[in-house]
Amino acid sequence: MQSRNKFLDDLSQLMTNAMGVAQGARSEAETAFRGMIDRWLADRDLVTREEFDAVRAMAQKAREENEALKARIDALEAKSVTDTRPPEARS
Repeated sequence: MQSRNKFLDDLSQLMTNAMGVAQGARSEAETAFRGMIDRWLADRDLVTREEFDAVRAMAQKAREENEALKARIDALEAKSVTDTRPPEARS
């Protein structure tokens, strides 16, 4: 019959506890690091992805409106070039 060695039991318990402490320390270090990175990014006034996408959508809409206005101006200019007669002669 084998009996358990108290030294090995204590050593095993010590290693188990050490792993738990190491995992807790790792988790705490990750949380602290994330907090530091978040503060650093906030200090740099960087935009979030949502803000970037919103501005990009606004820029796309403005670009489309500018293209439509340019086409309208081109059409009006073409009409004014072809109709150079005096207003009383246009009737």
